[in-house]
Amino acid sequence: MSKIQKKRETIKSIFHREIEEDMKKYTINIDKPEFFKENDIIQLPPPVQRYFKHCGYIGKEKMANAQIKYESAYLKMSKKQKWINIQCRQYNSVHEPTRIIYMKSKILGIFRFEGRDKYHNGIGNMLVRLLKRFTVVDALGKEMDASALVTVLAEVFLVPSYALQPYVKWQSIDDNSARATLTFNETKVSAMFHFNSIGEMTKIDTDDRYFTEKDGTYANVKWSALMSDYIEKEGIKFPSEFKGVWHFNDGDFEYFKGKIAQLKFNISSHEIFK
Repeated sequence: MSKIQKKRETIKSIFHREIEEDMKKYTINIDKPEFFKENDIIQLPPPVQRYFKHCGYIGKEKMANAQIKYESAYLKMSKKQKWINIQCRQYNSVHEPTRIIYMKSKILGIFRFEGRDKYHNGIGNMLVRLLKRFTVVDALGKEMDASALVTVLAEVFLVPSYALQPYVKWQSIDDNSARATLTFNETKVSAMFHFNSIGEMTKIDTDDRYFTEKDGTYANVKWSALMSDYIEKEGIKFPSEFKGVWHFNDGDFEYFKGKIAQLKFNISSHEIFK
């Protein structure tokens, strides 16, 4: 595909194309599926083991990928702005740390914008277009790589096969917390995971994410993701509500909140958000 063709390609088409390209890299053996076993988690920190057991993953099929649909999602561009309702669709895969997300909404209820945020092929990128034609954000660089990769790490327990991959290393902290470090394509990030007494993961904290300033520069700011409202579907429990929070020196900034409507594992190419 030429550069001109790529520029003409819609954000939604880019999203679907990148997922299809990723799915060509691996196969899902539907005839011989692999299942989570006790031995798979025995070396993990105690609260991580508790999560697998409490949420019902032992004996369930391991996931190579995941498709996530949000029932509702809201975004804030700054502390003073109002919440914007966005449509949000997401794909993750495990063979390499991969997360590709599509968003669309309207500014002031009139001006349509679309975005694609990803960590894919070892690179982070945020692409945003206004009115389908005007590129207003196309962020790349080592800060984007780290920010996108640590967001993959934040979703380890939404797609639990991540926790067993060789690119993720675990460190026991105490009975209700553990630290994970994810290293890929020369980028290394880490986060602290917090659990409650029954085994639910409730929060992660990291110092490896970057906030984009108005002038396009990056600031290293502590970031948290909060998970709540665990629901059970097809025998497994998972958090359905998420919040993203920046911790600035002058106070916290909650900029994202969303509720998951569907979490589906091991999808095939013809099932991609049809």
